[in-house]
Amino acid sequence: MNDNKNQLREDAVVFAIRISDLCDDIKGCSVFVNQMVRSASSIGANIHEAKYAQSRADFINKLEVSLKECYETEYWLELLYRKGKMTETVYCGLRNNCGSIRRRLIASITTAKGNA
Repeated sequence: MNDNKNQLREDAVVFAIRISDLCDDIKGCSVFVNQMVRSASSIGANIHEAKYAQSRADFINKLEVSLKECYETEYWLELLYRKGKMTETVYCGLRNNCGSIRRRLIASITTAKGNA
């Protein structure tokens, strides 16, 4: 795994911690909060697992799962924002952070598929 992938994993870890910290402060909506923590933390977990993939197909699959978790996290962020559980500034920052990770995952998946 090259330095770019290591940075992506590190960014996913930092993102999951930011989400967890936010969710510690949200009162109510425990089902939504729990779902968001799960999906946000799964992004980095699957990137980490991809490092130890058994094949190129397994590697791509792990990154695709991370990508799906990014999309899911964006959904929970929007839902909680619309419910007034975070400020617009916090929402936009986290959404942009998640979007950056998502775009880098898409690029990594595209590259991995192209090298197959």
